Amino acid sequence: MSARRATYRPHGYGVVLALVVASALFQIAAPDADWARLVSIGLGAATLVTAVRAARSHHAVVRAAAGTTVVLAVAAVAVLIVSGELSQAPAAIVNSLLIVFAPVVIGTGLVRDIRAEGAVTVRALSGVLAIYLLMGMLFSLLGIAVAAIDDGEYFAGVTDATRSDFLYYSYVTLSTTGFGDLSPVTDIARMLAVTEALIGQVYLVTVVALIVANLRPRAVRG
Repeated sequence: MSARRATYRPHGYGVVLALVVASALFQIAAPDADWARLVSIGLGAATLVTAVRAARSHHAVVRAAAGTTVVLAVAAVAVLIVSGELSQAPAAIVNSLLIVFAPVVIGTGLVRDIRAEGAVTVRALSGVLAIYLLMGMLFSLLGIAVAAIDDGEYFAGVTDATRSDFLYYSYVTLSTTGFGDLSPVTDIARMLAVTEALIGQVYLVTVVALIVANLRPRAVRG
């Protein structure tokens, strides 16, 4: 057994998962207001920074993530101050840029942790679930941005879809449940739906299935 493996102490991804759940709940419950969009961006920034720390990323990655969160958060505040509002499109784009890097960072950290520990633990399961929820949130934000830019119906028969509608639709699509109560009407909306469904299905039957099948308690090493 190598000394590196014996002394390796991975960080947990529980805080990352909790932040993702909190972000989703906030997106469902919060009103469609400027302050709510700003808080959502703050939660996205906190998720990215926490993911980078949990994954034990290199210092250059940590600095880049911190710099990105600061720049995007400041830009959002500046837009709110200058224009007097933070509309849906820029807010969703900024939040998407913050969230899109988190799954990559977590995935890299998970591979490193599993190789170092030689086992799949509950920590790894938390990270895998966080990635899954982040993907659903990312596609909901992309949908919000597309709908705001297009300024038309995104869902058939729904003229003013809320953030809660987009998040609900995203997770239903990601899990390939397909209730059918919300249906995309534009080409880009359909493309996003197909892409999300394919990613969600492949992720569930490969990554999540493998992690659950090989889940083991972390060995105590003397």
